[in-house]
Amino acid sequence: MVPIVRNISVCNRRYLLRLVAVAAAGSGLLYSKSDSNARATVSLKVLVPQRESLWLPRQITQDAFPRPSFLSSDPWQLGLLPLFSSRIGSVPSSDSDIKKEASEAVRDDPKPCCNCLGRDTIANAAARTGPAVVNLSVPQGFYGLSTGKSIGSGTIIDKDGTILTCAHVVVDFQGMRGLSKGKIDVTLQDGRTFEGTVVNADLPSDIAIVKIHSKTPLPTAKLGSSRELRPGDWVVAMGCPLSLQNTVTAGIVSCVDRKSSDLGLGGMQREYLQTDCAINGGNSGGPLVNIDGEVVGVNIMKVLAADGLGFAVPIDSVSKIIEHFKKSGRVVRPWLGLKMVDLNDMIISQLKQRDATFPNVNKGILVPMVTPGSPADRAGFHPGDIVIELDGKPVASIKEIIEIMGDRVGVPLKVLVKRGNDSLVTLTVIPEDSNPDM
Repeated sequence: MVPIVRNISVCNRRYLLRLVAVAAAGSGLLYSKSDSNARATVSLKVLVPQRESLWLPRQITQDAFPRPSFLSSDPWQLGLLPLFSSRIGSVPSSDSDIKKEASEAVRDDPKPCCNCLGRDTIANAAARTGPAVVNLSVPQGFYGLSTGKSIGSGTIIDKDGTILTCAHVVVDFQGMRGLSKGKIDVTLQDGRTFEGTVVNADLPSDIAIVKIHSKTPLPTAKLGSSRELRPGDWVVAMGCPLSLQNTVTAGIVSCVDRKSSDLGLGGMQREYLQTDCAINGGNSGGPLVNIDGEVVGVNIMKVLAADGLGFAVPIDSVSKIIEHFKKSGRVVRPWLGLKMVDLNDMIISQLKQRDATFPNVNKGILVPMVTPGSPADRAGFHPGDIVIELDGKPVASIKEIIEIMGDRVGVPLKVLVKRGNDSLVTLTVIPEDSNPDM
């Protein structure tokens, strides 16, 4: 303290008193290190009436606290030493308690400009959805011997205890989960634990529903829409990677319609949201959230050999699957037996160069292959047909065909196709159930 007093001895006495007050209020553990990665800060909270009386002139602060030569002149080198903590909150007694906790977690700072990312944008989005994100644990084993647990995440989407997650987290694919007998250990963010039951699962889409029963209110997440997402939009991935509950990572949407064929996945064609959010084992089934705190996807997988390549099932597709679950207990998918390709200007131009008889179209769906014995084969489809109408509605993509068919199995559908030399043919096809035994 002597050197400090000596340096400011020529100053007004009241500055000395202010300096002593600041030093006393901010006393604690202070250390410095030449390593630029070591960071520390001292924070001082002062009541407004005393704030003006404690400021030191800039010149005095510089002279009174000379910087050691081994410290950088860059103020950011001293940064922030973060402090981590976790707690288990009390069980809410009513829905109003849940809403109150959520509102307290969301800061009411001034909103940034339209389409701007504010200081608390990501934190507020995570706070709105976080309480509804759960950890799922499924015992694994065979012949009565435990081999560990399968860990995943989920989101409570209804107050009745409906949890949205991935099928591969809760469904036995490899005969390794005989110990669970369909029971799932569910842990909420507030520390409550429940025994959940798998009520629905769709393997092709990898979506499942788990149900829990609670006598106290449950937090829920709001489902948004993935249709409005664009590449570059900010999103937040939430879940329990490597059993680390309440983990939040942020990134952007890299692609809104990544096809399963692009990833080398066989079977039915599916589309995913691609994101660069950090996703690891245990994130599966957790929500992908927009900056409004709405669930826009279900995290499902990542590319192991790369960073920043994660994928989620769009929530619009998930919502349709949930409707199927409610209506039929499973997802009903009509099957035609066609391999189809969406046409665009470049593909049409190339096909016309190869074959002068190629139909004169500017959109449609090309049929390069027809499965023998399939409904499409019996209806009279030929390789090279271009589907331009289905059930009286113009179509330009496979997605539109799937939407029009819905779950209409066994219902005749009129299809207008265009063939070589611009000949039009109307066919009648009767879709079959793609999974009649499920």
